[in-house]
Amino acid sequence: MKKAEIGLIGVEVMGRSLVLNMEDKGYTVAVFNRTGEKTKAFAEGPAKGKKIIPTYELKDFIDALEKPRKIMLMVKEGAPVDGFIEKLLPFLDKGDLIIDGGNSFFKDTIRRNAYLTEKGIFFIGTGVSGGEEGALKGPAIIPGGQREAYALVEKIFIDISAKAYDGAPCVAYIGPDGAGHFVKMVHNGIEYGDMEMIGECAWVFRNALGMSSGEIAEMMGEWNGNKDILRSYLVEITADSMKEKNKETGEFLVDRVADITRMKGTGTWTIQSALELLVPVPSIAAAVFSREMSQDKDLRLKMAGILTLPVQKSTVGDKKELLDLGHDALYIAKIASYAQGMALLQAASKEYKFNLNLGEIAQIWRAGCIIRAQFLDEITKAYQDNPDLPSLLADPKIAGFVCRNLTKLARFIGIAHSAGLPVMALTSAYDYIAQLASPALFSAQVAALQRDYFGAHGYFKIGGPNDPKLVTNAEGKVREYHTEWLFEGRPEKEITK
Repeated sequence: MKKAEIGLIGVEVMGRSLVLNMEDKGYTVAVFNRTGEKTKAFAEGPAKGKKIIPTYELKDFIDALEKPRKIMLMVKEGAPVDGFIEKLLPFLDKGDLIIDGGNSFFKDTIRRNAYLTEKGIFFIGTGVSGGEEGALKGPAIIPGGQREAYALVEKIFIDISAKAYDGAPCVAYIGPDGAGHFVKMVHNGIEYGDMEMIGECAWVFRNALGMSSGEIAEMMGEWNGNKDILRSYLVEITADSMKEKNKETGEFLVDRVADITRMKGTGTWTIQSALELLVPVPSIAAAVFSREMSQDKDLRLKMAGILTLPVQKSTVGDKKELLDLGHDALYIAKIASYAQGMALLQAASKEYKFNLNLGEIAQIWRAGCIIRAQFLDEITKAYQDNPDLPSLLADPKIAGFVCRNLTKLARFIGIAHSAGLPVMALTSAYDYIAQLASPALFSAQVAALQRDYFGAHGYFKIGGPNDPKLVTNAEGKVREYHTEWLFEGRPEKEITK
């Protein structure tokens, strides 16, 4: 019997879809699952008659693979990944490859890469984005590990990956050890922000304009038009899902779905990483916090009877005006959210020596993945034109659009607040841009004095009201000061270290 070019462990939805994708592209695939019944059901169902080898013992699974063995794990992150690594090790030879295709935390991937390298085993932490449909028809694939390890599976990954409209495969070598999983994590963080902002726009349209879910779905469908800057997978599925009717009542399904959004952890990891790397990602954080608030349904039901929010009638001129306003507001907020994600990638690339190519990352996100969008062409071009952009918002074309239209986002937020609606992600997007554009943050000046007053933490100084640059000494080092707040005359002294 012909041996398999690759093996996959874990035949749940994503795993079995990837197997069928690989087999469709001409590969023979060996499969194993911790629960043998699932392997049997897969073998006798979707895999029947295909070049798929079902196995029920790990040794048989390994024996079914050609050398060097290439094994992809599609199991739950954390302990299950470590458990399978330990079970596989006794059967592996130096030069064999383990691929973790789940949503593992990137620091775990760094640890596993180092551990397996010592044993002569290659390891790739690979983000796979696109859900069940993407895994089956072509996902965006985001691998990080040794370059020579990626070379072992490059052809397979290219063959099974999504292809953008220009034919480019949505896969590329991302960087060492945890780079692939870090980029996938940030992708998911951006996804959280995108979903929340689309939902906030829909809420404003419903409450401020009285639009039905069906009308909102129709409008979202228009936003997903071929030439529209908002064209994206998330806008597309929002339009498609919001027009769905409840089979029993005939109501729109979205109107009967409970207002509770669950999450699996990648959004939280994104926020934690941003805090560690000192990168502000307020729109992504707002989306995570909104999901957390949604889960506290009992508290919200109680507080709704206690807190009464003032609601004013919208001052918007007409329906089309508000719809056009929401369209451009969402696009500006989307730019801000992506800018936050790209800034986090830049910081991680430097801190962890990932050497990330942001233009290439944006390029492979153009198809297959959840955040695939027409806007990614603009991001790709921005970083191709200038790989050293200090911020996505520094790109001349993007900056020009934001400068001309930022007041639209501010006005849309005002309409939402007048209607008594929370739009945390949209508001955070506006505030992010406004802070980024401020040469001097007066609120930070006030806080710096507060810290020095109660804790003698010191502060820096600027040249003056019209000179926001930091004061330095003759050697170019920033000078630090402290005011003796408790002494008469409150003398100021320079702190030397």
